[in-house]
Amino acid sequence: MKPYSIAMVAACPFPANYGSPASIREMSETLARSGHRIHIVTYPFGQDLPVDEKVRVHRIRGLRKTRTVRVGPTLDKPLLDLFLLIRLCRVIRREGIQLIHAHNYEGALIGIAAKAIMGVPLLYNAVNTMSDELPGYGFIRPAFVARWLAKGLDRWVPVFPDHITAVSEELFAFLEKQGVRPDRLSLVPAGVKPAMFENPRPDRLRSRYPIGPHPIVMYTGTLDPFQRVDYLLRAFSVVLQEEPGARLMVVGNLVDASFLKEHRARAEALGISEQVIWAGPIPLEDLPDYLAMAAVAVVPRPDCPGHPVKLLNYMAAGKPIVSFAGSAKGLRNMYNGIIVPDHDWEAMGKSILTLLRDSQLAARLGDQAKKTVRDQFDWERLCRKIEVIYEGLIERNGRVDRERFLNVMKRYE
Repeated sequence: MKPYSIAMVAACPFPANYGSPASIREMSETLARSGHRIHIVTYPFGQDLPVDEKVRVHRIRGLRKTRTVRVGPTLDKPLLDLFLLIRLCRVIRREGIQLIHAHNYEGALIGIAAKAIMGVPLLYNAVNTMSDELPGYGFIRPAFVARWLAKGLDRWVPVFPDHITAVSEELFAFLEKQGVRPDRLSLVPAGVKPAMFENPRPDRLRSRYPIGPHPIVMYTGTLDPFQRVDYLLRAFSVVLQEEPGARLMVVGNLVDASFLKEHRARAEALGISEQVIWAGPIPLEDLPDYLAMAAVAVVPRPDCPGHPVKLLNYMAAGKPIVSFAGSAKGLRNMYNGIIVPDHDWEAMGKSILTLLRDSQLAARLGDQAKKTVRDQFDWERLCRKIEVIYEGLIERNGRVDRERFLNVMKRYE
């Protein structure tokens, strides 16, 4: 594959140990190791995480470089995004950028403006819908304004990119309903680096927490309301009715103090606070060690059109998983996980109990989950698909070779 010069638009803290920033970093590193010149254009702040030296990071200048990393909209985002657009245009001109690869809605909006100014083709990586997430942040009031704005973004943002990758079949179908032609759409799920989860060291962590011999039910990720940690706590109260020795460990990669306070109060109201362990924020390199302690891993978010990165981490770690149907991307019920109906937290609790009591079933589901990740969600495989899209947008005037795209994986099986 011919190497290309790509500008990744990361309108988010970068690097950061959650969702989209994690995917952007791993995707970029994989593409850079294949010979592409990857330039990440991003905010002036992020977490202290390593980024491959082959990837060049271009940050906004002249703004404060330290800030608490958080998910969702903030008052200073419009100004940050304006500076990001200016920075992106400069990088395009100076580095001979051949393609803008924008991530998330803010990245897409910035990419659309840069495409109009600089005349460079735009690939948009769609990972969510605004209708699903924006009202849930509670940032825009009243709520109907947030819903109206979200609906408008969902309708108009997909109109302008030259091509769009969707991370799930659900999101692919949503974009088709918005009027995006199928020849402008490709399915490229989020990925993971399976090698990261080899040889974990859980014993070094068990002594830090009041765990003892108790089985651990685990959630990892942010504590934002749309993640529905409240459902997780209710499901765990069901578990404790029959397995009082179980412990729930909530491992935050980013911990918002106000959300944590709310969840602690809910656990207290449910009478389960003694059995819930709150951990985090944790460094990324510790994630495999935490997951290795888990007897069951849980995804309590329903109605998720994107692809939860936490789910990929659970699968790569070989954990038996219980997930609501809306988040169960890549899972098949009783094959590589247990899928329960969205919002049915009682069914989630009973399914957790099933895995705690049936070690053979838990081991089988965990093994199949790990195999699924290696076969379908390894970044090394997924980036071959992305390269075919790059070639079409840069060399073929925006025409992606669909047959080649669909068949490219066969060469890497």
